[in-house]
Amino acid sequence: MSGLELPAVPPQAPRTGGRFWPWLARVLLRLSGWRLVGTLPDCPKLILIGAPHSSYWDGVWGLMFKVALRLDIKIMIKREVLDGPLGLILKPLGMIGIDRGAAIGVVEQMVEHFRRRPRLWLGITPEGTRRAVTQWKSGFLRIARAANVPILPVFIDYPSKTFTLGPLQQATDDPDADMARIRALFRGYHGKHRDST
Repeated sequence: MSGLELPAVPPQAPRTGGRFWPWLARVLLRLSGWRLVGTLPDCPKLILIGAPHSSYWDGVWGLMFKVALRLDIKIMIKREVLDGPLGLILKPLGMIGIDRGAAIGVVEQMVEHFRRRPRLWLGITPEGTRRAVTQWKSGFLRIARAANVPILPVFIDYPSKTFTLGPLQQATDDPDADMARIRALFRGYHGKHRDST
């Protein structure tokens, strides 16, 4: 069986440590046939958006790639979940607690995280659900614009078993045009249960 080929991790990307879990993730990815295609950008801060998101398996494969590459990619989750016993498992996996009852909104909380950290890669599913939707949530664009960080599209395609890294995108002062431009990049990719919407 041939070895698993993964993109090189650039110097400015946030990293994690460990040897066993990255090794195990690589073994499981090789056995599964899933591949990560493209080039990781040399940026200390960015937002990754993955679609089409139609199955919890998207998160499983995405997590495998994250661990295999030793990338420290953060995922937003309700703070209450991290405060409970599940927090012992989820915090090491890169979850960031969001306080939905805070005086400032989720966008502002994430902008503050970007401001405080020298390196931060944040993963978001712009559809916001595994169900088919007609509109994507605009939070990733608002965070990217306010924090002045680029957006990295990640195209999920089940027929080819690939996660493909797209070209970096910049949020502008025209969110409607940004959304149309970015969503168009995802056409032709097929999720487990549906295509990109």
